[in-house]
Order: sequence, then structure tokens, then C-alpha cells
Amino acid sequence: RARGHSMTPFDYDYVCRLVRDRSAIHLEAGKEYLVKARLQPIAKQLQLNSISDLVARLRANVDDGLKAKVVEAMATSESLFFRDHHPFETLRTTIIPALIRSRAAEQRLNIWCAACSTGQEPYSLAMLFREHFSQLSGWKVNILATDFSQEILTRARAGRFNQIEVNRGLPAPLLVKYFQQHGAAWELCENIRQAVDFQELNLAQTWPPLPRMDLIMMRNVLIYFEAAMKKSIFSRVARLLRTDGYLLLGGAETTLNLDDSFRRAEELKGGFYRLDH
Repeated sequence: RARGHSMTPFDYDYVCRLVRDRSAIHLEAGKEYLVKARLQPIAKQLQLNSISDLVARLRANVDDGLKAKVVEAMATSESLFFRDHHPFETLRTTIIPALIRSRAAEQRLNIWCAACSTGQEPYSLAMLFREHFSQLSGWKVNILATDFSQEILTRARAGRFNQIEVNRGLPAPLLVKYFQQHGAAWELCENIRQAVDFQELNLAQTWPPLPRMDLIMMRNVLIYFEAAMKKSIFSRVARLLRTDGYLLLGGAETTLNLDDSFRRAEELKGGFYRLDH
């Protein structure tokens, strides 16, 4: 039985290279336990005896869909509604009102949720707008949500969440107001689903043409990249963000020592950055 759980350094190295080449995610030494935990279900699903057998199949290049599946398994991140509370509170009380004032003439907002996973973050934003900013009803509000995984995006577009997912971060009144229960699943109402445009985009590769953004939410994804890739992403973000726009990073992330065109907005709770003019 031990054989099923073992993973040779040779196998680990192969998986690390595959994941880095496809997604730029850097799995440093010591992450073997994580790789094993994420690969075991795939090996089991394919009725393979061990992770080594799975790696052998990857090496044999029999099935390119399998490589995509392995890379997606390594990149799967948790997503919660209204994650960490503070950023959404700051958006509601300070940032969205400021953007509404400064964009009053053009009546358009462009927002990008990068690495959106199964959609909780962009959907939280859409609900926030619907609940608190009725003055935006005549505006063009574009919420672009991107991820590199087609499988994840299909789930996100469907807007169906299980009981555990809706229990995490979603206030009960919003569940009642915006979701319909279908058996064990909760489905988001169509007008919230249609407020978000989901598209495939790999942050580590060439980006498609994007509009200038008022707000970019790029939370808990840069932690997976090496410094050179972070620098490349930040320099592209700096060009994409409007001069008075906002960048939101995850709690453990910073632009410090990576890109000096940003400064942390210390007066705002929640990890917001502005361009440093």
C-alpha cells in the first residue's frame, strides 16, 4: 500500500516542471505533500496504482487533457464570498464612492478580478453593487473575471454552489435574495450571473488586449510565482491601471521590492495599492 503514496524525486521534479511550464506556478522543494494530496484523487479516478504510474502516463504524452488536469489540480485555490471582509467594506465605504465621483462624466467602470477561481469574488462584487449602489444602474459597469482553467470557468459561469460554499462568507439575507435552491445546490440568479464576464487568461503568458482598469483585484495568486514573474505581472498591471485606480492584493502579498510604481494605500484597510505618481 505504501507504494501508492510514494513519489520519487524524479517524479516530483517532472510534475514541478510541467506545472511551471504551463502555468508559471513555482512549487518549491518541500511541497511534495501538497503535490501528493492533489494527485492522489486523479490517480484513483484513472484506476492507477500509484502516483508514479500517473507520472509515467504524463511522460508518455498519451493524453494532453491529463496534463491540463494535473496543472489545474495544483493551481486550485480556495475561493470564498466576501473574502476577508475588510476589502469589501473598504470598497463599499471608500473606493466605489470615490470612483463614482471621479467617473461621473463617463459613467463607466472597468473592474478585473484576476485568478477568479469558481467566481465567488466577482459575484460578491456584483452583489455589492446591486445592494449599495443603485446610482450605477444607468452606468456601464464591466466586471471581467479571468482564470487559466477552462474547467473552473465553466463552474464559475454556472453560478452553482454547494451548501458549504454558500455558508462561507455569504450573509444569509443575500443567500435568500440572490440564490435559488436546487436540491443540494444553490444557484445564483441570472441578473447577478450576467453582471460578470468570465474569460480564460493565463497571467504568466501574453495577455489579450484589455481596457484600462479602475480596479484590479489580484488576490492570493502572486504567492505562487517567482520574483521575476511577479515583476513582469506588476509592470503590466501598472500600465493597465488608470492613474487614479486601485490594485487589491491578498494579505500575504506586496509590491515592495518588486515594483516601485505602486505604493500601499495605508489609509485604506485591506491591502489596496495605488500608482505612485
